Amino acid sequence: MKTKAVAEFIGTAFLVMIVLGSGVMAQNLFQGNSGLALLANSIATGAGLFVIIQCLGPISGSHLNPVVSYIEMLWGRLSKKETAIYVLAQMAGAFIGVIFTHLMFNLTTFQLSTVERSGLNLAFSEMIATFGLISVVALAGKKHVEFAPLSVAAYITSAYWFTSSTSFANPAVTFARMFTNSFGGMAPSHYLPFVGSQFIGATLAWLIIKSYQK
Repeated sequence: MKTKAVAEFIGTAFLVMIVLGSGVMAQNLFQGNSGLALLANSIATGAGLFVIIQCLGPISGSHLNPVVSYIEMLWGRLSKKETAIYVLAQMAGAFIGVIFTHLMFNLTTFQLSTVERSGLNLAFSEMIATFGLISVVALAGKKHVEFAPLSVAAYITSAYWFTSSTSFANPAVTFARMFTNSFGGMAPSHYLPFVGSQFIGATLAWLIIKSYQK
């Protein structure tokens, strides 16, 4: 279990560095062109996510996301204790990822975001984004398991664009975003609505897929 927890910690840290670091780089390069910044951010995130899942999948399953671990627990593939260890590793990795991003770009190391991401539409968007993610995770590898990493990465890349929230779909990454005022930041007051919506979307996906598989 220790090896799996370390893999989840490192994988989530790199995921956050990819998400936030590419956002900072895009913001620096495109100077106010938010469309190009989002394009670069989404491509980098999708590419990086594919590599992380491909590399760490055989070790820990490469959840990198508390809602994925939560759904794996509902499927009976993780115990409650294992799920708690996974989630703690993911949350710790996410925090380290944002700190390392700031260090790489010579930003203030410890920040608290003031970026506004409020509104029922964004909460609904997160529910849809996470519903889709869990559905892809559960179904993409049914016939060809080797396509699962690419399917997840492609879904997240597209979800950056078809969701109004730009698809956080991950409580650990959402947590990390509270500690940066960069392109990908989010004010702490919006954390609970986002995460609540993510868990609702994940649970709905699980219920529907479970019902379908009976």
